[in-house]
Order: sequence, then structure tokens, then C-alpha cells
Amino acid sequence: MAHAIRFHEIGTPSVMRWEEVEVGQPGAGEIRIRHGAVGLNFADTYFRSGLYPAQLPAGMGVEGAGTIEAVGAGVADFSVGDRVTYTGSPLGAYSTERIMPAADLIALPDGIDFETAAAMTMRGLTAAYLLRRIYPLKAGDTVLLHAAAGGVGLIFTQWAKLLGIKVIGTVSTDEKAAVALAHGCDEVIIYTREDVVARVREITGGVGVPVVYDSIGQSTFEVSLDSLARRGLMVCFGTASGPTPPINAMQLAVKGSLFVTRPALADYIADPAERAELAAELFSHVEEGRIKIGINQRYALEDAVRAHHDLESGRSIGSSVFTV
Repeated sequence: MAHAIRFHEIGTPSVMRWEEVEVGQPGAGEIRIRHGAVGLNFADTYFRSGLYPAQLPAGMGVEGAGTIEAVGAGVADFSVGDRVTYTGSPLGAYSTERIMPAADLIALPDGIDFETAAAMTMRGLTAAYLLRRIYPLKAGDTVLLHAAAGGVGLIFTQWAKLLGIKVIGTVSTDEKAAVALAHGCDEVIIYTREDVVARVREITGGVGVPVVYDSIGQSTFEVSLDSLARRGLMVCFGTASGPTPPINAMQLAVKGSLFVTRPALADYIADPAERAELAAELFSHVEEGRIKIGINQRYALEDAVRAHHDLESGRSIGSSVFTV
């Protein structure tokens, strides 16, 4: 029998259960995948806690990599035995195997193993659209990135370095500061003991940054706005500390005619051609060693409760995966 992590009510990590599941055969347009590794992302906690709605009972997780075991009618782009990765699919990635739409899959190059794929598909595509689609960054620009030692942060900073973009990163500890600097951050601010806004102004000669990338949300909202240069853009792409507060349009005007966007990865990979373009650029950087994917935490799928506790406590550094 296959196994999966499922939850029947929203709440703390303890609501997740390791259960036997019947997978069955794929229908039209579907495949059955046997996972080699599964991604662990902070967004997973949003479904479990109820911040993001899910029809219960539900599976958990939206990112995985593995081998196709069966294909349904009408599937033309994939065959049994193909190595694939995915992100943003229906919930259910925390499983040994599953049925899913073939349209959600991305062919995985031979040079990238399953654990690396599970550690980077969501995070890497997020870094890709943040750097390549949101704002016309150019070499020499300086940006502010919160959670610079996180899974997205470590990919983002390496990619930014390739593009000639300078990154000011915020982290919570000296250990995380060292990791962020080693991955390409030009400046690191330890927000637990430093004034982020004052340091950003100091580093930028009082001007501020044209873009802030904020995955923290509630606790960093004002700091992010106050770190922007005139007509700067705040990119709210996560809510690790809670939902982003309501936006006061007049406040944006007073603070320098600022812009705010709340993007979602799904809208930047909805077009198959655009998803393939972003994935190809990401995979190329990883295969050729220009971007390194460090996996700092590994868990068995059965240990999902502990993994979520670690994730929400801030103990995790960089990417985490479930081994299958």
C-alpha cells in the first residue's frame, strides 16, 4: 500500500496523520508518480493552519520529484519511466506515490537528482519570477531581501549575483548571517539586534532600495515600506509572521509614491511556455554549478509533524526535503 500524510482538521502540526492510501490508476490526462523526494515549504503550514483554505480531509504538500509509473489516456508529453518534478499542483505531495495531472509536470534533466529537484522546484521558480518578471532590475541595483538564509533566499542571492544585483539580506542570527554571506549577500542585517531601516539607509546613502522582497508579512510590513526609495516597489510574496496588514493608499503616497504587489507563483507558471522558460534557466544554472542547492534538513515523510515544528520555529536554514 501507498502511504501519505493527511489532515482531517486544521490546527497545529499534530493534526497531520500518516495513513495508508489507495492510489489506483490514472485517468485521462493524468499520471501516477512514485516520489523519490518531496519538498517541504513554509506555504505547507498555511494549508494545515487554515490560512489557505483546503477541502478536508486533505493531503499535504505541493512539490515533489520522482518517476512516472503509469500514464492515462491522452497524455502525449510523458511516458512511463520519465523523471519529473512539479510544484503548485493539488495538495498531496507528502506521499509515497500519487495520481496527478500530467499538465503540472516538468521534465527533470538527468543531471539533477530527486532530492535537489524537491528542494528547489518551488523555491527556484519563485526566485526566477521574482528576479526575472516582477521588476526590470539591472546590474548595479541594490535590493532588500528578508529571510535571506531561507530556501528561496539562498537561491535568490546566488542568482542575483549572476545578474550583478546587490542584495541586502535580513536574518535572525549570526549563523544565518554567515550562510547568507556565503551565498552571495553583499550586506546582512541581523534584525534581532539592528535597526533594519536605519541600516538600509546607511548602506544606500540615505536613498533606500528600489525593491524590497518580503516573505515575512505582518511583522516586517512597515520596515519594508520604510526601506524603499521614492517610487519603490514592495513585493509581498509570503506571510511567515502572519497576513500582510491592510494597505492604506495614502500611506503609500506619503512615504514616496510607493507601489505594493502580492504575487503568487501560480500566476507566473500558469502559462506552460513561460513555466518552461523559467525552469530551463533555473535548471541550467543548477546543472552547470552556478547556483548550488544546499539541503540542510532531511526528514522521513512519517516525521512531518516534527518537520513543521522545526519550520515554524525558525530553526531551519535553507532548503528542507522529505526522503521517500
